Amino acid sequence: MKHNPAFLALVESIIPHITEITIEQYQSHKDWVLLDVRENHEWNVNHLPAAHHLGKGIIERDIETRFPDKMTPLALYCGGGYRSAMAAFNLQVMGYSKVVSLQGGYKAWLERQLPLVEG
Repeated sequence: MKHNPAFLALVESIIPHITEITIEQYQSHKDWVLLDVRENHEWNVNHLPAAHHLGKGIIERDIETRFPDKMTPLALYCGGGYRSAMAAFNLQVMGYSKVVSLQGGYKAWLERQLPLVEG
């Protein structure tokens, strides 16, 4: 997908303020709660194993209800890592101290031919 320049500039301004991890780093630490921030129609096709769904449109609204402990280690992913970076930044602003974004997101997972869960 080709992204608009202002969107890319926004993401690039956020990246230095968050932590990104690789899929291998995520897999090596089993304490992460994995959050899929993609849209409902993306989630309904398939998603990463053990993922919870809180789409980018509602994550900031619902995160405290689903995960009230702000020390919960949260690993966020989206299609390519941009939306999850923005969501990670927002969660940090909200006081979550152990939040990361999965580099490359769903696309990177697919490239490695790792398992998915349907719908």
